[in-house]
Amino acid sequence: MGKKLAFRILASVGFCLILGFFAHISYQMSIDTWFAELNKPAYTPGHDFFVYTWLIIFIIMGIAAGIVWNKGFYHKWVKTALYHFGFQLIINASFFLLTFGARSIFLGLMCCLGLFILLIFTFKWFRIVEKVAAYLLIPYILWIAFISIILFQILMVN
Repeated sequence: MGKKLAFRILASVGFCLILGFFAHISYQMSIDTWFAELNKPAYTPGHDFFVYTWLIIFIIMGIAAGIVWNKGFYHKWVKTALYHFGFQLIINASFFLLTFGARSIFLGLMCCLGLFILLIFTFKWFRIVEKVAAYLLIPYILWIAFISIILFQILMVN
């Protein structure tokens, strides 16, 4: 692995983990109070599983973004892919703020659905630039689909 690639992956992972840290703050503020009181489906992951899964997702996202970034930000397709990635990061942060900060399952679900759609576009552009980077996004896409199903179920029973 070249030095540029290593730097770009580390920088991207670091950025994603910083975002994840701030997202975790809004999550922590509600998880033991408001969210704990909601009726949830039996398959809702526990706190530790949720936290560690997001940690892994943020790391994988960063690796994928670093790989795409390494293809050269001057290239139009790389810029397009990274712009999509940046937009999905904003929506990702909004998901935590709306769901746990604002304590709104409905807004969190809408955010998740928007994030899912944006992730499909991000996957498409990452695939054009570097297939490995795109495939690294698959667990993230599946996780967002799963979270959307859980939020929908929570919304229905509360």
